[in-house]
Amino acid sequence: MAFGLGERTLVMGVVNVTPDSFSDGGLFADREAAVAHAARLADEGADLVDVGGESTRPGAAPVSVDDEIERVVPVVEGVRAARPEVAISVDTRRSEVAQAALGGGAHAVNDVSAGADPAMFPIVREAHAGMVLMHMRGDPRTMQDDPRYDDVVGEVHEFLRERVEAALFAGLSAEQLAIDPGIGFGKDLGHNLELLRRLDGFTDLDAALVLGVSRKRFIGTITGIEDPADRVEGSVAAAIWGAAHGADAVRVHDVAATVRALAVTDAIARRRT
Repeated sequence: MAFGLGERTLVMGVVNVTPDSFSDGGLFADREAAVAHAARLADEGADLVDVGGESTRPGAAPVSVDDEIERVVPVVEGVRAARPEVAISVDTRRSEVAQAALGGGAHAVNDVSAGADPAMFPIVREAHAGMVLMHMRGDPRTMQDDPRYDDVVGEVHEFLRERVEAALFAGLSAEQLAIDPGIGFGKDLGHNLELLRRLDGFTDLDAALVLGVSRKRFIGTITGIEDPADRVEGSVAAAIWGAAHGADAVRVHDVAATVRALAVTDAIARRRT
């Protein structure tokens, strides 16, 4: 699976099969609700749906591998059966979950740990799947405990460069890979804004660029909106900025609004008519 098609910005629709995700935890925790939500996102224009069974919000506790598999795989299989034309990524940092989901019909792995599990790269390679390598400082339980950088862009860039190199060394191709600077994952407001301002500095890496900003806390801090579900305008604005500054794909909750906004952005920024 390739993330960087070049002609337009791809849209990843979020499907959280969790009771505790920061924005929509519990809304799609059962298989039927999650599959229906994924189908709705596809109807709204999502190019792929990103199915996750473990919350990675700040302070979140890990779940067991078995629980994560039980949450994710039936949804992947259900989406594959209901909408075979829609690509599916599994949002996991565990190789066992990735293997089960890929076996159930997923096309890509969205890994917030950038392949920290040593078995992850071989599993993705053997499945000929796509993979998103994301930067995270620490883990979800600790990542927002006073994060510090001397040069956030330089340090995140170097980390992602090393992980791309490791993935290529493990036998994955550049076409299989995407990177994500990890907005909100071990970064404060200033770090997030600096990464966004200098987003085009990541386009020199041998991978497509994915941006996940949807409904995140920094948008609430800027706008004063407490409820993540009400952060639509800020989320769309950040996605537009990303698309205009090198992002090949954006990961979002509000697919319809983002797709419409990106149609205009891509026509301008990518000279598409």
